[in-house]
Amino acid sequence: MAMREIRTVGDPVLRTPCDPITTIDDRVRGLVDDLLETVDTEGRAGLAANQIGVSLRAFSWNIDDEVGYVLNPTIVELSEDEYQDGDEGCLSVPGLWYPTHRAWYARVVGTDLDGNEVVVEGTELMARCLQHEVDHLDGMLYLDRLERSVRKKAMRAIRDTL
Repeated sequence: MAMREIRTVGDPVLRTPCDPITTIDDRVRGLVDDLLETVDTEGRAGLAANQIGVSLRAFSWNIDDEVGYVLNPTIVELSEDEYQDGDEGCLSVPGLWYPTHRAWYARVVGTDLDGNEVVVEGTELMARCLQHEVDHLDGMLYLDRLERSVRKKAMRAIRDTL
């Protein structure tokens, strides 16, 4: 297990859709260990594999003292009538938080290291995390979901930090 370095905005791995995990081997087991160790730090809610430079569909979470992971996650349900517009941040866009429109509830289905089906669901922060991390695996950043004027402000702030 290792605490891995977080890739930041501008790194092409963050904009590349991740490949499905087709075989559970030592590499995938090591990836899960690294995801779990790297997310298990105060202030970290979720971590996608591409944020540590691995283009495979896996992410971990650390919400309300629960740390977990899912392989090959797919969002299967989002609340249609209830939304949240709170500030969202990202380890790959350090220090910047912007209001991001997300469903209030989300449910993700994937697998664990034994190939068993895993269902992860939640509201509020957990729902935001699930949507955020699946976006990462699809090559998207939360910045892509910002309203146009807010996105311009965010991109300016990112340029100023480079």
